[in-house]
Amino acid sequence: MKSNEDIFISIVVPMFNESENIGILYERLTMVLANLNRTYEVICVNDGSRDDTLQKMIKINQMNPRFKIIDLSRNFGKEIALSAGLDYASGEVVVPIDADLQDPPELIYEMIEKWNEGYDVVYAVRTQRDGESWFKKSTAALFYKIIGKISPIDIPGNTGDFRLMSRQAVDAIKELRETHRFMKGLFGWIGFRQAAIMYNRDARYAGKTKWNYGKLWNLALEGITSFSYMPLQWSMYFGFFVAFNAFLYGIYMTIRTLLYGNPVPGYPSLMVMVLFLGGVQLFTIGIIGEYIGRIYTESKHRPLYFVRESRGFNEEK
Repeated sequence: MKSNEDIFISIVVPMFNESENIGILYERLTMVLANLNRTYEVICVNDGSRDDTLQKMIKINQMNPRFKIIDLSRNFGKEIALSAGLDYASGEVVVPIDADLQDPPELIYEMIEKWNEGYDVVYAVRTQRDGESWFKKSTAALFYKIIGKISPIDIPGNTGDFRLMSRQAVDAIKELRETHRFMKGLFGWIGFRQAAIMYNRDARYAGKTKWNYGKLWNLALEGITSFSYMPLQWSMYFGFFVAFNAFLYGIYMTIRTLLYGNPVPGYPSLMVMVLFLGGVQLFTIGIIGEYIGRIYTESKHRPLYFVRESRGFNEEK
C-alpha cells in the first residue's frame, strides 16, 4: 500500500516480540518527530510476533494514525521485515530503526543535517556497544574485518541498519529482490554519496535480543556468500596446494624406495593423510553447496513476503 500524503520522513521499525518496548518507543519517536515540524509516518512491521506486539500497535494506530502497521503472514526474519517496510515507505527520506531503542531516535536530527549537505545515505557507526558480551563484540569486529577484506563492496564496520536514506537510495534498494538478503551489504552495493556519524549504542531498553549466536552465524554466512566468491577461490588455491605437496611427497617416496627399498608402510600416517584429505574435500563440498543452495533458492523467484493485514495506508498495493 502507498499513501497519497506528501510525507517528508518515514521511520521503518521491524518488530518481533517487542511488546515491552512499544510504549517507550512511541514516546521517544513522537517527541523527536514532533520537533522536526515535518510530516512523517512510522511503519511498524510485525514479523510474526507471538506476544501482544500487534495488539499494542493497533491501539497506537487508533490513537495516532501516522503509526502504520504491516502485519506479515509469518516470521520471515528481520532482513525481509525491513525490506517490507522499505517497500511501503513513501517519505522523502527513510530511517530504519530497531524497536529495542539501542539506536537513539534523537540521532535522526544529525542524520537530516548530513542529508541536507547532499548525502543520500547517512549511516550510524557504533563507537561503543553497551549491554553486549566481549565475545559478541569480538566476533562482530572479526566478521566486519573479514568481509571488508574479501568483498569488493565497501561495508562499513560496526554499523547496523540504523541509517537515513534518500528517496533515490530507497528506490534503488527496492529494485534488488534477491531472496537471500544481507541488508548492510545491499546498502553499500547501491553506492550513492554516503557519510558516517558516530554514536554510543545503548543496551536494550527491555526484553531479550532475538539474535542468538546461531542466527548471527547464519547472518555472517549470508553476508560472505552474498557479497564474495572468495571462499570458492580459497578452496581452489588450498586444493592446489595440497595436490602440489602430495605430488612432491610422491616423488620423495619414489626416490626413497629406489634408494633404500620399500619399508613397511606406517598405518597411522596413512590414516592421518586419508582423514585430512577427506576433511578438505568435505569442507570444499560444503562451501560449494552453500553457493548452489543460494542459486537454487533464487531460481524459484518466490515473493519475499506476504502481508496478512495492513493499517493506516490509503490505497491497496
